[in-house]
Amino acid sequence: MITRLSWVSLLVIMASFRFTVDPSFYPSARSATQAPKEGLAYVAGLYVGTGVNKPDFIATVDVDPGSPTYSKIISRLELPNTGDELHHFGWNACSSVLCPNGKPSLERRYLIVPGLRSSRIYVVDTKPDPRRPTLAKTIEADRVVGRAGYTRLHTVYCGPDAIYVSALGDAKGEGPGGIVVLDHYSLDVLGRWEVDRGDQYFAYDFWWNLPNEVMVTSEWGVPNTIEGGLKPEHLRDGYGNKLHFWDMRRRKHLSCITLGDDYRMALELRPFHDPTKLMGYANMVVSIRDLSSSIWLWFQEDGKWAAEKVLEIPAQPLESGLPEILKPFKAVPPLVTDIDLSLDDRFLYVSLWGIGEVRQYDVSDPFRPRLTGKVELGGIYHRMRHPSGAELTGGPQMLEVSRDGGRLYVTNSLYSSWDNQFYPEGIRGWMVKLDVGSGGGLSVDERFLVDFEDARAHQVRLQGGDASSDSYCFP
Repeated sequence: MITRLSWVSLLVIMASFRFTVDPSFYPSARSATQAPKEGLAYVAGLYVGTGVNKPDFIATVDVDPGSPTYSKIISRLELPNTGDELHHFGWNACSSVLCPNGKPSLERRYLIVPGLRSSRIYVVDTKPDPRRPTLAKTIEADRVVGRAGYTRLHTVYCGPDAIYVSALGDAKGEGPGGIVVLDHYSLDVLGRWEVDRGDQYFAYDFWWNLPNEVMVTSEWGVPNTIEGGLKPEHLRDGYGNKLHFWDMRRRKHLSCITLGDDYRMALELRPFHDPTKLMGYANMVVSIRDLSSSIWLWFQEDGKWAAEKVLEIPAQPLESGLPEILKPFKAVPPLVTDIDLSLDDRFLYVSLWGIGEVRQYDVSDPFRPRLTGKVELGGIYHRMRHPSGAELTGGPQMLEVSRDGGRLYVTNSLYSSWDNQFYPEGIRGWMVKLDVGSGGGLSVDERFLVDFEDARAHQVRLQGGDASSDSYCFP
């Protein structure tokens, strides 16, 4: 029998175990803009395609301007295998766990790091020492294929109920591609997400509007049409140009829309962070008509999904210095390969990997982006050096915006076989930082240039979260 005194003692003990939410979680994007500045960045370094037979690695970069090791790689976690080609990794948990169906007891601790070519998943632990992450677990490709049927893992997002990982194809390198689901606690593969995929075949990126239970997915191509490089004969039918809309709760395909008959490679999806805005942006890499790139706004109107082209960026004529793949055209396509949206939904950032520019657009009016900033970095067209005088091979590719919107981090590798086609002279990995003016505008931080030497640099994740890592349920 439990006496009254025992009950009191039990209540005292229970009260001592206070539940604490991870301080890097925020209920809304607006509140996340007030988060402390990041001190560290985690960056994917890779050797696939470079001719160097070394394992890929996760570099930890000091991004604190007041630190004596500012702009330096302070540690490298070398992974145990070669040939992975690390790509778009993400956190095990983020602000989405504060949604009504989320798991707020989780913490932002592990980086889920997929290999795009190997199809294995590494779980990297940042908690014991954030400056020196360690490898906690490896999920081999046969586990992924056996439970989900997918290969060539690409993008990771932390959902309120699970971890989601996109995949480009099946075990034979064909389609359809789709989404693999990992358990939040065991960090093991649960299976394939789709229950009813409809006519969806190509896959690439995905993201969502959580309160409205809407998922959006985009299209690149299947592994067999992308792994060996860009082939002109695949441009018409081998690369996708659609967005797909899904019922998240029922995991059912609802509809799709085509982003122009002449456009190919619908890559990154950037929904508005305010969940009351049921819209977002997607980038189309190339037009088979004139080599231009474009930005499309997808939105819901009268209960139906629609999309409108809101930006078109033309190719630039050039007679000399072209790689073989571009010589017949005598022009440099912009190759818009990444976009990112600030947490306040005000600025859209666009990388022109071919020309060598990063652009900033004010999207306060989502249908009428207004150019407010531009910098030139590397590129086939500009070939612009860093303000320090250092050569910048390749062009600006991956973009990551800090939570407060004040800093933009840029790296230069797209995909190994495509890197080698468009920049045959070779790419030496780099990471630069752009400072964002309070009312807009971009400038290059002259003190910040990270040299990855013979490796290439791809995805950046910021300590505590960034503009493309977290999603929110509250306005």
